[in-house]
Amino acid sequence: MSHQRLVEYVAAAALSVAAFSPTAGAQPVAAAPSTTATATQAPAARPPAVVSPELQAGGRVTFRIYAPNASSVFLNAGDLPPVTFTAPGAAPVPQTPGSPGATVFTRGETGVWAFTTAAPAPPGAFRYAIMVDGVRTLDPVNTRLSESNTNNWSLFFVPGIELEEIRDVPHGAVAEVFYASSVLQTTRRMHVYTPPGYEAGNQKYPVFYLLHGAGDNDDAWTSVGRAGFILDNLIAAGRAVPMIVVMPAGHQPPGEGAAATGAAAALAPSGINRFTQELVADVMPHVERRYRTLTDRSHRAIAGLSMGGSQTLDIAFRHLARFAYIGVFSSGATLGGGRGAAPGGTPAPAPPDWETVHLADLDDAGLKKGTKLLWLATGVDDRLIAATRTTVEVLKKHGFQPEFKETPGAHTWLVWRDYLREFTPRLFR
Repeated sequence: MSHQRLVEYVAAAALSVAAFSPTAGAQPVAAAPSTTATATQAPAARPPAVVSPELQAGGRVTFRIYAPNASSVFLNAGDLPPVTFTAPGAAPVPQTPGSPGATVFTRGETGVWAFTTAAPAPPGAFRYAIMVDGVRTLDPVNTRLSESNTNNWSLFFVPGIELEEIRDVPHGAVAEVFYASSVLQTTRRMHVYTPPGYEAGNQKYPVFYLLHGAGDNDDAWTSVGRAGFILDNLIAAGRAVPMIVVMPAGHQPPGEGAAATGAAAALAPSGINRFTQELVADVMPHVERRYRTLTDRSHRAIAGLSMGGSQTLDIAFRHLARFAYIGVFSSGATLGGGRGAAPGGTPAPAPPDWETVHLADLDDAGLKKGTKLLWLATGVDDRLIAATRTTVEVLKKHGFQPEFKETPGAHTWLVWRDYLREFTPRLFR
């Protein structure tokens, strides 16, 4: 327990609408220019109070930063849809990292720069950073953060979807859990959600393994993904079975660690992605030792978005005897589950044919009978929808009955939170 940080959801308003409170703290007092000290020297002027971000009455969002010496400020907020930055009648301007697009701030007389979206932001959680003279910075007066694979982000939440909000219901807890990886020969982190009442009882729970995408890490589902609040609300409404949700880190930097040992070595034939090995050899055993879990197939689920979706397919169809519920969000069948290497690494070679590699589980009639849900969803504007469609046809070819939804939307958290809200109530029924 010495390396675990337990965060109670009642106190963890990390993504709440309080980010818009006018009581948000001002930036620290700036140092006065160096001058010859005198007894009568006037104290340095206090910088103006700054509120950022601020949700306006009509749903538009204002961002501010005190930068009196800056010459250029703009917003980096790729999670927000382009229509948010588009004035009525104008063509949407895509937001790309490092490009101001339609998000240029205006300087005020006090040195505070401000930008207000052209249209209301949709409900949900959104990441952003502020570019000041080309330097990426977090919002200094917003304490809400979300981690990605390579950066931290400032975070704000727009209310409007009840299941994502912090409501007056019993809350579970999220822990940062550290464990020894025999596959990677290093210490790794995952996030684990336990349902309301877990600490006070002795009940055993089913386990849902929930995987992140290529741009993220194990923090993402509980920060920008709001998984803990979604589970709290679904359980309180009787729409989801109380469960443990395990959110592991899916990236393994090239060259990290030594050769697998012990049980991991037995699960490491050539060509298997190290995360597939690690989840089965290290993550699952650690969870089942540390938590009160139901360990039969009918009480295990696995799902993931994008990279995590293809990792899900790789893991599930190598170990189908372990999982009865499978969810694939905005992804398709790609061996190893990655869309490119981790930062600083070289791209992996082209993988072998997914269908050939997973043929044993695909054609096992007994395993088909125990597969209770095979659920896939991708937005119609997502670049990966063709891969999802192909995967669905492969699964049907081998006698499975996948449920496939083509939804509005693209490759964003706006759809992934939707999918989690829809998929989770189907588990362990």
